[in-house]
Amino acid sequence: MAKPDRSRTVFICQQCGKESLKWLGRCPNCQQWNSFVETRVTVADSSSRALSPVNPPQELSQVASDTADRCPLPIAEFNRVLGGGLVPGSLVLIGGDPGIGKSTLMLQVSALVAQTLGKVVYISGEETPRQIKLRAERLGVKGEGLYLLAETDLDIILDQIERLQPDLALIDSIQTVQLSELDASPGSVAQVRESASRLMQRAKLSAVPILIAGHVTKDGAIAGPRVLEHIVDVVLYLEGEPFSAYRLLRCVKNRFGSTNEVGVFEMRDSGLVEVTNPSQAFISQREGETIGSVVVATLEGTRPLLAEIQALTTPTSFGLPRRTVNGVDFGRLLLVTAVLTKRLGLKLGNQDIIVNVTGGLKVSEPAVDLGIALAVVSSARDVGIDPTLVAIGEVGLTGELRTVSQLERRIAEAARLGFKRCLVPKTSARISHKDIELLPASNLREAVRVGLVKNKSKP
Repeated sequence: MAKPDRSRTVFICQQCGKESLKWLGRCPNCQQWNSFVETRVTVADSSSRALSPVNPPQELSQVASDTADRCPLPIAEFNRVLGGGLVPGSLVLIGGDPGIGKSTLMLQVSALVAQTLGKVVYISGEETPRQIKLRAERLGVKGEGLYLLAETDLDIILDQIERLQPDLALIDSIQTVQLSELDASPGSVAQVRESASRLMQRAKLSAVPILIAGHVTKDGAIAGPRVLEHIVDVVLYLEGEPFSAYRLLRCVKNRFGSTNEVGVFEMRDSGLVEVTNPSQAFISQREGETIGSVVVATLEGTRPLLAEIQALTTPTSFGLPRRTVNGVDFGRLLLVTAVLTKRLGLKLGNQDIIVNVTGGLKVSEPAVDLGIALAVVSSARDVGIDPTLVAIGEVGLTGELRTVSQLERRIAEAARLGFKRCLVPKTSARISHKDIELLPASNLREAVRVGLVKNKSKP
């Protein structure tokens, strides 16, 4: 007697994974249009399930706390983001825009691990071994101990990983991998979710760390269902401006460490190169006193970075003035502009304001408010800013300057790079540093008076 067909047809959102019995033009969960795709799923027979638990519950106090040794990678910036190295059996997802350097980073990591630690298998569903070889020659990668596999069938991939027993496996990318028993196209919700779950099981059973690459949609999210980020152990994003050579590897999820870390790389002809002194790199082209330019001290994770903020104000040619930002939060610019207009009487209602962070860096914390304000005032009044000055502070709605976290580390970074003066909120006056002069200010008016070059100030 033939078994009854226990499959059914549902519609699944390709962005968030929400299921619906009928097609919907707009997903009620993630608000995306035309994201539902018809999918045939199989209903499991609950009568055949084993009810006896394989792993009975354990009391927390009786659970062994054996910690697995991390596997340090030969790339220090990568280790920083991971929290010290790869954990055996972990599944790491690396996302980023097309062409940002994900495949380059993974090939460099695999080659270095093969040289120093052991056998590595690199699985590509997008390129042939010959294409990978051409990239390897450009990067100067010889490939001893690095095995290439051009395959998209997950069963074959898992079988090869089991046969080779590598110390590291890399898959580029998860959207190209598919399971033959699923009636869905590669990259769909069902394929991505099930493939990630199988890879997670294999990583845990064999204690082999697996790195997978993931495409990013136009909204900046990992392509496919959001459940992919919930399945994996670590989620990393490779960020950077299209026309900038600098790349930031940012951690947004880490089950084995902190997410407050970021790695800085520079894209060159030979691949991604670590930037050991990112503060110096982001302000390297700053020369002398300039109008509308100020250096701020921001934090990327636990690392203090110095960045240059530039502002330009010009009379608007249209009815409404424009506010344009690149690298800073648009809402912070509106807040600072409103405070400058209300508390300092600066007439910006007929001015276009453009604010930019050099080097392609993105800063969003309130600690750069004071730097934005000084740059805007400097450009509006056509007055220079002391080139040896670093500005740190959050601006409140009443114009007061508020202290920020880890101020001592920011000041120490500014002093290390040779800056002589640091403008800080007055509430932080108890802090002192022997190599840099601290200039406390209680409000924005005092900060503008101290920060702008006095001998060129306008009445």
